[in-house]
Amino acid sequence: MNTNRSRACLLGLALAALASGCVTQDQHRTAMADRESEIRLLREERTQLKNQLRDLEYQRDSLETSLVEANARINDLSSMPAVQTDVDRSAFAELDQFGIGYGMRDGHVVISIPSEITFASGKADLSSKGQSALRAVAKTLGREYPGAQYWIQGHTDSDPIKKSAFPTNRDLSLARAMEVLHFLVAETGVEDSSCVVAGFGEYDPVAPNDSSTNKARNRRVEIVVHQAGS
Repeated sequence: MNTNRSRACLLGLALAALASGCVTQDQHRTAMADRESEIRLLREERTQLKNQLRDLEYQRDSLETSLVEANARINDLSSMPAVQTDVDRSAFAELDQFGIGYGMRDGHVVISIPSEITFASGKADLSSKGQSALRAVAKTLGREYPGAQYWIQGHTDSDPIKKSAFPTNRDLSLARAMEVLHFLVAETGVEDSSCVVAGFGEYDPVAPNDSSTNKARNRRVEIVVHQAGS
């Protein structure tokens, strides 16, 4: 009788130990699953943070470029060759609000539109502000110089192309000049036959390409007015 009772106790202890071991294994599997899930979530969060950091760095670079260009316009607008005092400034008053330069060069009226208000860095798609600026330019040209020929000339700085779909600065400058032409013709009624388009790239600067400020001055689209007999 005692022997049977001992055997029963031993069997009970064995079953209890086995049950305890099963519970421990289940808890272990659950803990491992929770850990793997947490690791996966952390990896996804890390990827999202990396993407956000990359976007912020791109935005920072764009803002720094815009700031440099804005400072260039503020500090050096008066020294730009395209901006002179030998024109009737009242005829161009509506261009002032956009920061567009104008004046005389080699006997021709020159309207100089800085790239900061027309195109994003390395792009040839007109911004909304650039479209508004070109509407003002077209209005001025139609009022002051009807029947003239308009030479639309794209210019860049000397920095090599890096983050752009265009292989060279000349390609970029020509594409921007063509974009200006298309907008003026399609949206403002300027006659296509009255326009000439050229892309100078970095080869006709208004300032040495030796500083961020000067490079900002060189990035522009000019419209040179050729009147009959001039």
